[in-house]
Amino acid sequence: MTTNLSTVQLGKTGPAVSRIALGAMGMSGMYGAADDAVSIATVHAALDSGANLIDTGDFYGMGHNELLIRQALADRKREDVLLSVKYGALRGPDNSFGGVDTRPAATKNFLAYSLQRLGTDYIDIYRPARLDPNVPIEETIGGLAELVQAGYIRHIGLSEVGAETLRRAAAVHPIADLQIEYSLISRALEAEILPVARELGIGITAYGVLSRGLLSDSVRAGQQFAPSDFRAHSPRFQGENLDANLRLVDALGTIAAEREVSVAQLAIAWALSRGTDIVPLIGARKPERWAEAVAAVDIRLSEAELATIEAAVPADRVAGGRYAPAQMAMLDSER
Repeated sequence: MTTNLSTVQLGKTGPAVSRIALGAMGMSGMYGAADDAVSIATVHAALDSGANLIDTGDFYGMGHNELLIRQALADRKREDVLLSVKYGALRGPDNSFGGVDTRPAATKNFLAYSLQRLGTDYIDIYRPARLDPNVPIEETIGGLAELVQAGYIRHIGLSEVGAETLRRAAAVHPIADLQIEYSLISRALEAEILPVARELGIGITAYGVLSRGLLSDSVRAGQQFAPSDFRAHSPRFQGENLDANLRLVDALGTIAAEREVSVAQLAIAWALSRGTDIVPLIGARKPERWAEAVAAVDIRLSEAELATIEAAVPADRVAGGRYAPAQMAMLDSER
């Protein structure tokens, strides 16, 4: 598969990135079992289509995701790929999360292991996965800035932080982008975070554009998720909440059918319509799902169509939070 995905600059100071990017988290068990060979084929399909940004985290599968990406990139030129890596999440052998650590000393430690697993001597965009409540953001960014100066990372990003934290971080060092959930049914950043990001020249890499499969044809009423699947613990995918949310998806499906596109493609096209400073991260796990996403880049939605879409899926009608309460409490972006 070849195409001509256009590129946009990621924020005021970031690199030129493809109009959509590949999010690799789902390739390491977060949504149930994944096949490594198929995952590698998906990475290759994304790169062959013109995508150049791959997003991962050192805690995805406790290093599995980074090792998988290393294998997928073995026959590719390093300079042709932008690697975005989240760090800082503390994990237990039982897959539990134990908070976050973004002290400069811990940052160096996490980075050393990521460089080794990825088989590279630099990371293009390095970002703490969450705000560490025990470390001032200025201290974290200061440590990252030293790693930029040393050449180990090219750009600094952030993830799921609020407007005030963005301002404080940007005062220490330029921030390329904020990675945050953004979709038709997760629009909280529009009120304050997005305007501040635009004021500061910080790009948005939007994950969850398909709301973990909800805005697609892959989730059905009464569906049971494996215990290891993120959605088994997400309020939006439980019982009456799921039923209510699927009614919104059905309404979106009617609009998609009229345009002769899939629900997923309509959701991606909507995200792309929000501005060239927003780069959707598509968590495809199969080449055909990536091909579906790439086709959405060419969909143009009129103002009337956008209004119809947003009326069919009002953000305030979504049932259930996007994370379980304990994880929501860790999100500076939700304060």
